Amino acid sequence: MSIDRLRDEIILATLPNVVFDGWSLQALRDGTDMAGHEPSALLRAFPGGVADAIGHFADWTDRETLNRLDTQPLETMKVREKIALAIRTHFEVLAPHREAKRRQLSYLALPQNVGLGLKLLYRTVDSMWFAAGDTSTDYNHYTKRALLAAVVSSSTFYWLDDQSEDHAETWAFVDRRLADVMTVGKATASLGKVGSLLSYLPNPVRFARQVRRRTGDAKAEARTDAAAAHMAENI
Repeated sequence: MSIDRLRDEIILATLPNVVFDGWSLQALRDGTDMAGHEPSALLRAFPGGVADAIGHFADWTDRETLNRLDTQPLETMKVREKIALAIRTHFEVLAPHREAKRRQLSYLALPQNVGLGLKLLYRTVDSMWFAAGDTSTDYNHYTKRALLAAVVSSSTFYWLDDQSEDHAETWAFVDRRLADVMTVGKATASLGKVGSLLSYLPNPVRFARQVRRRTGDAKAEARTDAAAAHMAENI
């Protein structure tokens, strides 16, 4: 069995346990057992423990999103339509695991994990642009991903609390956010607009603070703000 398949099996078996035990070694041990593997398989699959497992959950989500997008007639769509579909598909993949995603964000908001959260967010938006056929290699490559990261991060929080039928309010929210920031060509047409462009970028301080407020942990919020501010100063 390949290592990727082993990781997939353990993660998928672990997700129901995360609702009760959070992203913890106990949840992973139970998931490993439920997947029919020996306890030693957990260390082989995720030598870095919970952080590795959370990273693989994000990787599995991205891969499953791309697999579903491969069945869509993307070549007939405009870029904005492709991106909107990619975001919607991303949330549809996560729909059965919404509470696990919520717990993931709580874990990533801890001071020592903020950097990992930003890395995983970048990988997600990079895969979406890849699916949309983006081939840019200049500074547009990065500004497109930064703009999309702002949309995905804000839409994730909206989606987690959305109780509307078929998540209709989330899709409307995504459309509004894309209308704001998907004018990439205009936004990057001249360096004189970089100042206004920066207002759309995902901010580590705001990201971590929002997660902490949703989990109701004021002390952790203060610790996260300090750590995220330090990280932001050194990016």
